Amino acid sequence: MADYFNFDTPVDRSDTCSMKWDKYRGKEIIPLWVADMDFLSPPAVRDALVRRIGHGVFGYTLPPQELNEIIISLMENEYGWKIEKEWIVWLPGLVTGINLVCRAVGKDADDVMTAIPVYPPFLTGPGNSRRNLIKVPLVEINDSWGFDFESMEKAITPRTRLFLLCNPHNPVGRVYERDELASLASICIKHNIVISSDEIHCGLLLEPGKRHIPIASLSPETADRTITLMAPSKTFNLPGLGCSFAIISNAALRKSFNMAMNGIVPRVNTLGYIAAIAAYRDSHDWHAALIDYLRENRDLVLSSVNKMPGLSSRQIEATYLAWIDTRESGIEDPVKFFEAAGVGLFDGNEFGTPGFVRLNFGCQRSLLKKALERMTIAVQKRAEGMFYV
Repeated sequence: MADYFNFDTPVDRSDTCSMKWDKYRGKEIIPLWVADMDFLSPPAVRDALVRRIGHGVFGYTLPPQELNEIIISLMENEYGWKIEKEWIVWLPGLVTGINLVCRAVGKDADDVMTAIPVYPPFLTGPGNSRRNLIKVPLVEINDSWGFDFESMEKAITPRTRLFLLCNPHNPVGRVYERDELASLASICIKHNIVISSDEIHCGLLLEPGKRHIPIASLSPETADRTITLMAPSKTFNLPGLGCSFAIISNAALRKSFNMAMNGIVPRVNTLGYIAAIAAYRDSHDWHAALIDYLRENRDLVLSSVNKMPGLSSRQIEATYLAWIDTRESGIEDPVKFFEAAGVGLFDGNEFGTPGFVRLNFGCQRSLLKKALERMTIAVQKRAEGMFYV
């Protein structure tokens, strides 16, 4: 099925103002840093956009009723979570949602907690909203990562109002289990903390048998203090179309969230809505083929990286992102080191954890193999004392 959708076919992204590719414009560096994929978006999405563009008028657009119904059905069918239309708040981007949550919950100088490493806007959002950030490191457990609940509870202050959760987790690739989420929810309920749950990668589960569980679906009491953030952008490769949504069952919390938006946050654009409908409704086969392709890319990354002297990567249950530990290699600046080798990676410092890099394997396998070969040669040469940066 993957061959039908041509995931192996290279796509020239030059001269498209691509953030990912223009970073190294004119340089012989393969960009595997920012989280967008190099695949064509689903055929159904591209066809729907062409049809809508053919209409020729792009005025202010309301959220389509069909899209609301699709989201409601998706939550119930995939996760057994019954939501209502009134709970859905449409947003022009998930990062917008993260920053809105920080503004909507608590007051100036209140505390926001998260577990690191984590997606960089989790670390900048609180400061943007005049909140203090409390960082609690994830712990390495066997071949995986998990929460340190004891340290988390000790770090809570009387002014801790919000916990920023990432599930599936970017960058470590965890899909948190029900008992882990229940323990986190219990702590937040005990201390009257609101949960903001970024679940944008929920459609990118790679490990067979794993299931995504929206934390708000655990219980009405948990849902009552949770703002869930989702979008089709990562799963269907639509980040440039700016369409995401929040699900907020608590009316007072939803009111605060909407008030934080007033006069600042623009409407979702017309084409973003159209793409979301076509992605969720008509792109199931493409999605299944994508998961198969990404799973093979993941396996290639893990087998390659874990053979490189001083480098390691733990199991990746979801996303198309590998979190690579370079600490035992002795490489002082891993981003600079791998750029010199011709591969552009994301600096772990940006995620709150130095000594790591993040690699995006959402690309054609031939390009991925080329990048991994460059990395392997560079690390081996350094181990032999032949490579200097």
